[in-house]
Amino acid sequence: MTPPALQLNSIELNPFALQIAELKPQVQHTRHFIEANTTPTTIEHLRDDCVVPVFSKDNEVTISHQAFIETLLGAAYRVFPREAIDAPDIVVSHIIKGRIPEAIHKPVRELLDSDKTIYYERMAFCIEIPTIYQDIDGNRLNLSIGGVRAYNHENLYSRKGVEKFKIFIGFKNLVCCNLCVSTDGLKSDLRVMSVQELFDATVRLFETYNTEAHLCQMSNMLNYSLTEHQFAQLIGKTRLYQYLPTAERKMLPAMEFTDCHINSVAKAYYADENFGRVDGVDIDLWRVYNLFTGANKSSYIDTFLDRSLGATNLITGISHALDGDSVYRWFID
Repeated sequence: MTPPALQLNSIELNPFALQIAELKPQVQHTRHFIEANTTPTTIEHLRDDCVVPVFSKDNEVTISHQAFIETLLGAAYRVFPREAIDAPDIVVSHIIKGRIPEAIHKPVRELLDSDKTIYYERMAFCIEIPTIYQDIDGNRLNLSIGGVRAYNHENLYSRKGVEKFKIFIGFKNLVCCNLCVSTDGLKSDLRVMSVQELFDATVRLFETYNTEAHLCQMSNMLNYSLTEHQFAQLIGKTRLYQYLPTAERKMLPAMEFTDCHINSVAKAYYADENFGRVDGVDIDLWRVYNLFTGANKSSYIDTFLDRSLGATNLITGISHALDGDSVYRWFID
């Protein structure tokens, strides 16, 4: 059973939409930060062609996908008023189909396009700020912001309560479009009641994010390398991790990647022209990190950001293990 849905204008929902309506983002991107299981779309499609779900018990509207995007854009213009801000790169998945009330009893073959309704259960977007960037090992990284909304994490059959969002600020590697997220750049369980609360929380995240510390963390990965034997140990241990007894797994740091991701990392070690192995040379952790963030692009939308942070934590932990720290040592021993 699909929750009730209601067609609404995003400007009525979102006071920030009018504020950014005349500010034209600059660049549309053709390569996406997440690939599998998603469909690229536009904010115009979300605004004009999609209905907005409501909480069924009181018919209160949810915060729509387009209102979410517009709110983060408004926060970006507030925090970065002198910077260029690109158009949002938006992807969606898990389409929910419905009908207008007048078409309830029509046979499927007689349905007109005007009889049909849709919305997307999951949506993610990324907005580049290309005037804030850094180069790491020949890779240009642009500051990027964005978020994830997954209606499957809401109880749409209840009364309106807090709504859940994931928001981030980090860097996008232009060589591969991999997304790099740090601990202080991700709010993975943001709960708000209104777009104003969403705007305020986003501004706080942007203002407290430590850009220099994150760039230093990633640059430091170039100072550490794995031999092929150690890389093979890492691949093997990440596969074993999922099958460890619960008590043993709880003694180790969290590792969010599945067998499918690890297979992609192993394949890319040999095949990736940008970050794969170089014969006779150990692989540095910056390249290993990009193998993991590259594999993450096949994740579902609602797990994507958590795994992005997981890749950062894992590879940073491996660098500490190479310095003698015991916490992540299990993964390369």
